[in-house]
Amino acid sequence: MRPFEGIRILDLTHVFAGPFCTFQLAVMGAEVIKIESPDAPDMMRDEGNFDDLNELGLSNFYICQNSEKKSLSLDLKVEKDKNFFLKLLETADVLVQNYSGNSIADLGLSYKKLKKINPRLIYCSMTGFGRTGPKSEHPAYDSVIQAYSGLMELNGLKSTGPLRVGPAVVDYGTGIHAAFAISSALYRRQITGKGLEIDVSMLDAALMLMTSTVSETIATGLSKPNYGNDHPDYAGYGAFKANDRDFVIGAFTKKQMQNLFRALDLEDTANEISYMSKKELKTNKKKFKKMISQVVINNTADYWEEVLNRYHVPASKIQTLTEALNSEQIKSRSVLQNSLLSNNFHSKKLPTAAFGYSSGSPKITKPAPKIGKNNKEIRKLIS
Repeated sequence: MRPFEGIRILDLTHVFAGPFCTFQLAVMGAEVIKIESPDAPDMMRDEGNFDDLNELGLSNFYICQNSEKKSLSLDLKVEKDKNFFLKLLETADVLVQNYSGNSIADLGLSYKKLKKINPRLIYCSMTGFGRTGPKSEHPAYDSVIQAYSGLMELNGLKSTGPLRVGPAVVDYGTGIHAAFAISSALYRRQITGKGLEIDVSMLDAALMLMTSTVSETIATGLSKPNYGNDHPDYAGYGAFKANDRDFVIGAFTKKQMQNLFRALDLEDTANEISYMSKKELKTNKKKFKKMISQVVINNTADYWEEVLNRYHVPASKIQTLTEALNSEQIKSRSVLQNSLLSNNFHSKKLPTAAFGYSSGSPKITKPAPKIGKNNKEIRKLIS
């Protein structure tokens, strides 16, 4: 048994953050009913790289956060469909929506109205800036929040200027926070018997993803400069050039620095470090970084990754995503699971969850559906 079996979730979300939230709950066993307008479905359905999949409404950008769900097509602007939705709502535990501005309220589907129909309902709103403040009605995407939150400015170098973090990390980070908030609310409802409204903001999630940096900036009043792959204080924490490619060393503690220099066959320096304070380690950063660079350039990144890890120093060559996905380490985990889709252009495996249980782990048991696939089945629930 997966933890959320028996929980019904109505999914009124689109793009990445909202659908990823409900996907995480779905692979934990919840029955997620994704509700889309037949004329304006989730825009990610046809945003992939393969035209054949786009025409099916099952692009690779769509399936990765919409597997394990049921699909119901409803036009909530039409009275008949809206009435059916309200009947379905009576049977639901959770509603998740990421409409911008007042769109959801204009449809008559605000929490204030829906809680009268279902007092046990947990109603989660996911927006770019949250439901309060001067930007509460402004639309947003991942890149916009990266820009507004300061994340983009922190990424890059003076020579490049601010750089967007490539993957949609804020979207997916927001989805995780929302799934956690809903999980907590379900636990609370077991005690109180009452539902509640959840306000999840992409901007808030971005700040949480930068917690230590935000804390330091609040304390100092200064934004951290962008360091790229380097570290401002520690010589052994950053990117280096081997003789074939770049790799990263993560020697942060004094012990790790000593082990690093022992691995580089620089025993005298390792002994010298043992008597240094943290302040002295920082003062000698340039000297130590030069010494490291002069040695590691003489061998391959694979060689140094193996040697440094043997000395308990965190290290890895900088891989492409393809290399990472083909690694034995990732293959040994359950994070990637069968998409259950047979089209040759579809991804055969999908990221599913970043954890597993000894029993009842997150699992994909059915593929992402075409729009309206489960209309008849769901309508029978209410008839």
